[in-house]
Amino acid sequence: MVPDLATTRPSSTRRRPRTIALVGIDGSGKTTQAHLLATALAGRGLPARYRRNAGGRRWFGRLATALGRGDGEELLGRRAMLLVESVLRWLAILRTLLRRRFTGEIAVMDRYAVCQYASIRAHAKTPRPERINRAERRARLAYRVFPKPDVTFLLDVEPAVAYDRIERRGYDHEEMSYLQAAAAAYRALPEHAGFVVIDANGTPEQVQAALLAHLEAPVALPAPRGPMTAMALHARALMVTAATLAAAATALTLQWAELF
Repeated sequence: MVPDLATTRPSSTRRRPRTIALVGIDGSGKTTQAHLLATALAGRGLPARYRRNAGGRRWFGRLATALGRGDGEELLGRRAMLLVESVLRWLAILRTLLRRRFTGEIAVMDRYAVCQYASIRAHAKTPRPERINRAERRARLAYRVFPKPDVTFLLDVEPAVAYDRIERRGYDHEEMSYLQAAAAAYRALPEHAGFVVIDANGTPEQVQAALLAHLEAPVALPAPRGPMTAMALHARALMVTAATLAAAATALTLQWAELF
């Protein structure tokens, strides 16, 4: 059973996690597990909420199909689709973090910044999962303003299992070659060492049990800082906002310029 983190007093080395991210290839069960986890934590009295940080690729895929195109890349072009995906996911994560800041909720995040890095590697014209290319460097510049989640679960699934799940749900399609490249990309990310890797090949109940079992154990987290005055908090918020917008605008403008 997950401990009642809501009543656990933080020590100098532990505190309640406020951001839990679920990442992994398409078909790994991120959305299902994020919903289940948020519901399970809320049922234990914690202010947990499901938050989706999608990049719009599925929506553009449906639009492309309606317009007689194969997918979003065929509709917009590969580089433009990656740029649009980067911008939309950046905005979605910003919205989630701002909401978490003002509500004090535990955000159970369906995808995070690392999903964009893996997507860029896997969607490259010549996928090299182990290599950071220019598009990823610029995405990292834009996303670096976001804090690292307290816990990042990588739902590790065999590409063949993911492929079957995607085909069964019936509303989209992924090539096996892409799923294999995406799986390799996640394993090659420098952030991989900090992931909690969960075997996601089993049933939703088995995967959920593994997630909860990890959260049941104490998690070492940075100690919270001392209290700040309202003026200091306001000044820091303004500085963070300015730095965020400047870094994102620089990186995304460079990506946009590369399209022309």
